[in-house]
Parts: sequence; structure tokens; C-alpha cells
Amino acid sequence: MSVVHTPLHPDGLQMHLKIRPGDVPRYVLTPGDPGRVPVIGEAWDSWEEVAHFREYRTIRGRIDGVDIAACSHGIGGPSTDIAVVELSNCGADTFIRVGSCAALQPEMAPGDLIISTGALRLTGTVDAYIGKEYPAVADHEVLMALIEAAEELGETYHLGLAASVDSFYAGEVNPMPGGYWQSNMDTVLDDLRRARVANFEMEAATIFTLCQLFGFRGGMICSVGANRATRERADSAESIRRCCRVASRAVAILAGWDARKAAAGKRHFHPGLLK
Repeated sequence: MSVVHTPLHPDGLQMHLKIRPGDVPRYVLTPGDPGRVPVIGEAWDSWEEVAHFREYRTIRGRIDGVDIAACSHGIGGPSTDIAVVELSNCGADTFIRVGSCAALQPEMAPGDLIISTGALRLTGTVDAYIGKEYPAVADHEVLMALIEAAEELGETYHLGLAASVDSFYAGEVNPMPGGYWQSNMDTVLDDLRRARVANFEMEAATIFTLCQLFGFRGGMICSVGANRATRERADSAESIRRCCRVASRAVAILAGWDARKAAAGKRHFHPGLLK
């Protein structure tokens, strides 16, 4: 017997984001912090707020003639899952997470940017959708656009895998109440570093996996707030602004590539389309 679902959005209004189809374009930047949404808007030619409910703050605007939106998703996989699904219900199909992270490799200084090629699924949210053997990989077009934007803007950036975790404290081996510790925590940082994992964060694996499953495009760029190898830390406010500028520029680049694909009748972008 087939399952009959009660409509969650009978009039199109999304339950958590409080937006409707048409409120956002296809390109959306997704920070965790609602306070970073207007910071993203500073990089655009214009913007206006669409909705703000719980941790979900949504704006839309334009950059270089391209319609663009930003929506915060809060911390961790469950709230990010909701954001991706409800944004896609309203027309979004390209998601770029703009966030902060802790670097794991000693050459990655606070203030540098990290563009993720994929993510370790050390998180449980998308296990509800697919088994652990399914990889969390960034979309190649979004990845290339972020690299090009970072190069254009002269940013110091690194490429690598993110470790997406569900717990900021135990998952990232940060100090816990009463000095709580488990023996397996002794080797986490060294093991990840030897495996050349670039950084800790909490949402990329959810975005990448959902985008692959549903046929969307996902990417991530983060500013380094701290380095777990060198123990260096810095105020990330300015690097977050730079991160927002790179992600916004990447959307403009992507839109140009999408237009070239359409004109050439191609499904996928490749450098030959620029000739």
C-alpha cells in the first residue's frame, strides 16, 4: 500500500523558512549564522529581506545582473537539511555554503579561505536518506567557479576535504565539561591531518549529499577562524566578508557559464565552452 502524505505546504508557504515559490532564484548562498546574511548582501548591488523565522533568514538581490539569494541554515545537519529542501521547493537548485571553520593542516592560517572538494560524512542527518558508502562531493561547476572567483579577487585559499561533524565539542575534540574524554579522541586530529583532511565544519556533508541525491549543485567556501595544528586563532569578521565576496562572485561566474551551456545546448560546463 502506498503512503498517503498530508501536504506540508498546501498554499506553497514553507513550514520553516516562511517563503513561497518565486521568493528565491536558483542561486542561493547558505551561511549558518543569520547575522551573516546581511553581510553577504553587502557584496551585492542591491538586496531586500524576504523572511526571517527561527534560524532561517532569507534575502534576495542582484549582483552583476544576476538574481541571487542568501538563507541562513543554523548549526548542523538537521537544520541544514530543512533549508536545502525548502529552498529547493521554492526554485533553488544551486547552493553554496559560506561559513567559518577550524583548519587542520598547519599551512592554513587564520584568515585564509578553504574551498571544499568533498566532505567526510561524520554526521548522521543524511544517513536517513542514503547509506554511508554514498560520497559527499562538491559539484564540479560550483567548485571551479569558487576557484576562479578566489583567483580573481586575489585571495589566499586552499582546496581539500572537510570533516563534517554533528558535535562541535566531542566531534571536533574541543574541551568538554569536567574534562570528559574518551580514548578514541586521542588520535582524531592526527589521523585527520595525516589523511590530508583540510578542516572541521558541520554542514557540508549534508549539503553535498542532498544536492547529489536530488540533482542539485552544491559547494562550500569557509574562512579559517582557528588552526587546530598551530593553535593560532584570529578574529574572523573581515575574512568572513572576503569569503562572502568570493561566493557572490562565484554565482556571477556560474550564471555566465550556465548561459554558455544553454546557448551551446550542453548539460555540463567544460573549459572548451569558453573558446
